[in-house]
Amino acid sequence: MQLEKVTNRSPRRYHDACGAALGLDLLGERWALLVVRELMLGPRRFGDLRADLCGLSANVLTQRLESLEAAGVVTRRRLPPPASVQVYDLTAWGREAEPVICALGRWAARSPDHDPTLPLSPVSMMLSLRTMFDPAKAGDVLMALGFRFGETTFRVCVADGVLTVQRTIPEGAAVVVEGTPEAVAAVIYGDASGTAARARELLKIEGDAAAFLRFAGWFELPPKAEKPAA
Repeated sequence: MQLEKVTNRSPRRYHDACGAALGLDLLGERWALLVVRELMLGPRRFGDLRADLCGLSANVLTQRLESLEAAGVVTRRRLPPPASVQVYDLTAWGREAEPVICALGRWAARSPDHDPTLPLSPVSMMLSLRTMFDPAKAGDVLMALGFRFGETTFRVCVADGVLTVQRTIPEGAAVVVEGTPEAVAAVIYGDASGTAARARELLKIEGDAAAFLRFAGWFELPPKAEKPAA
């Protein structure tokens, strides 16, 4: 009887009482964790999700959204007029996965095989700021910045050693930075001695450019892990 019960278990689940195993049951399917990442800064339309997840087919995205919704991680709703479009959003519990995503990103960035030149979505770039921010370097500075990636804009605020990000119009920002996510990453995470030159070459900066360069100095990728000797 016990043998039959084991045989009928789904091969897609770990059937392990460990919370980490259940977390993989919920988010371990290919693309699932990245879908959650893309919803971390607010609701998105289906087409927007697909556009920012390079290589993800509409069919697979539909499957992942359905499974995440069934698990209680994602919810569907319709925006009020005049938008009146269906969007996907994280539930309150789903949003609690942000520290997990950030910790995983910081850990994986230590890999010698990490390639920072690969495509980067706007949300991923903004979450990396929350992940790599060093509050000790920022001190007690109060600063608001805007980031524009095509039609998508974010407002980043640093206050009391805390960095927050909102997907909204960057009203009141001292500086607005425009470019691709890859270009912003290259400026902020590249060699500190060349930050100003890369900013002039890769980005369009409106407002207080010095404030942005100061901001860029508050981030640093973690040191690379050493590969075992062959």
